[in-house]
Amino acid sequence: MSIKIGDKVRFLSEVGGGIVTGFARNEQVIVEGEDGFEVPMLIRECVVIETDDYNLKRKPADTSKATSNESAKAEKKVEAPQITSRPTETREGEVLNVLLAYVPIDAKAISGTPFEAYLVNDSNYYIYYNYLSAEGKAWKSRSHGLIEPNTKLFLEEFNKDILNELEHVAVQLIAFKDSKSFMLKPAVSVELRIDTVKFYKLHTFRESVYFEDPALIYDIVKNDQPAKQMYVSAQEIEEALLGKKNVDRPAATPIVKRPVKNEVIEVDLHINELLDNTANMSNKEILDYQLGEFHKVLEENKNKKGQKIVFIHGKGDGVLRKAILDELKHKYKTYQSQDASFKEYGYGATMVTIK
Repeated sequence: MSIKIGDKVRFLSEVGGGIVTGFARNEQVIVEGEDGFEVPMLIRECVVIETDDYNLKRKPADTSKATSNESAKAEKKVEAPQITSRPTETREGEVLNVLLAYVPIDAKAISGTPFEAYLVNDSNYYIYYNYLSAEGKAWKSRSHGLIEPNTKLFLEEFNKDILNELEHVAVQLIAFKDSKSFMLKPAVSVELRIDTVKFYKLHTFRESVYFEDPALIYDIVKNDQPAKQMYVSAQEIEEALLGKKNVDRPAATPIVKRPVKNEVIEVDLHINELLDNTANMSNKEILDYQLGEFHKVLEENKNKKGQKIVFIHGKGDGVLRKAILDELKHKYKTYQSQDASFKEYGYGATMVTIK
């Protein structure tokens, strides 16, 4: 027998036991002892000695049999459902987890069995809920009310002949705690597409900690995060396709030319390309600055064997060109040098190949 919240258990490997108040990771349950303290215990080390009504079918209160006098009073004042218990809270229960579940009444006769729908509240919060199904663009409330913390609530029983009504459902939630402060949880409204074909396949119903029988379970809220909207109607798809007159293409983006190995590097040594202002600089200072840039580029690329570098020095009076050739002859003897392409640079550039 599986263990559920509210079950009374005793421990197998040690003295003690208590009431199951929640579930922890690594196949553990939280057990509250007679002293009021809660301890984690492996599920396999517990045996159920008494089952709480957590495992019984709970239904929302039926108000359809109210007398006419009661109905008249209800019109004047709508009272909220009464909260009669103060459940034991767990650390894990501070995170909101709510699930929608469908359980076959007779799993062995899956082809013809009716089903039950449940809302599971695996948290320390009371929740006002509304379970709805779509009727075109309108909605029908199938069940609404209050669900207590750490419980599951029976919503309805149905046969397969109404499965088409359940293809598009929604669950709305408002979580709170009674008579105590709590962390505010946003209101939730989640729409789901229910794959009704699954109701004909036994393997789609799985074991879980919430039910003794296999169940088909959908997350509504998981770890405080509402489930993503999972329903897109055929009409919405058709409208989207008809509205798409042109085939979507990626937006044009500029091509970024990235350097590849041994691609020719161009360095313009004209002083006006290197400095914005040369006022108060002598001809020697200008030449020294240009040669400094020349040395800097060669040092940066000295380990790139085969790299070609074009130094644009201009024709001028040939002072800069002569100085570059002298540097190559004395300091960079292993490097190969030649006049750069006449078509591209005229007579004003020298190409150096790193060796």
